[in-house]
Parts: sequence; C-alpha cells; structure tokens
Amino acid sequence: MVAINIAFEAPEVENGYGPCKASPIDLPHLASQTMGDKELEIEVLQLFAKQARKCLQALTESDADQKAIAHRLKGAASAIGAFHVVSAAGAIEEHGGDAARIAAVTLAVVETEHFILKICRV
Repeated sequence: MVAINIAFEAPEVENGYGPCKASPIDLPHLASQTMGDKELEIEVLQLFAKQARKCLQALTESDADQKAIAHRLKGAASAIGAFHVVSAAGAIEEHGGDAARIAAVTLAVVETEHFILKICRV
C-alpha cells in the first residue's frame, strides 16, 4: 500500500464551523464528507479535478448550457469544500456566463487544482 502524505494540516476555522477562507479547499469539510479516510479524500479530490476541467472546457463551447454546467460544477465543488469554486460557479448559474464570470470560475478551479496537486503528492 502506498503511503499518503498530506502536505498541509487542516486550517483553523473561526468559531469551529463554516467554510474556511484560508485555502481553496475546506479540509475539515472534506474530512467530514469522507469520514476522515485519507485515501478516499485523495480519490475524491482527483475526481473533482478531472470533472472541473471538463466543466471548464464545456463552458467555452458555443452551444453549451452554461447554467447547467455551472450547476454541476457547483455541486461537485460543494461536496469537497471548494467554496471559492462554488461561489464563482453560482454566479454563472444565476447570471449567465459572460467573459468575466468564466474567467473567475477558471481562476478558482485552477487555484483549487494547484492545491489538490500539493496535498495529493505521494
């Protein structure tokens, strides 16, 4: 079995609850979703990264249903605690995908992917 190294400790959360604003992924939220199973956390994070990339690509297609794609991305991000992505995707879901909103969701996804790469290193 491969040893899993987590590069970061879970950040402190004000008052012990609520989304963490210090990192792209709220690690306590992720741990609660996976019942503390680190291998499952890694698997879920990697699946999210793949799905997020597909969603970003789909958002730029001319015939895309941007609100449905944003809804899918928002749900996946919410499950892992990527609340910056949730917020950016929610803006597209509510108001449509203009260039600024697509850029914001792209930035949030890229930051989250970068964080995932750091914490999933083996």
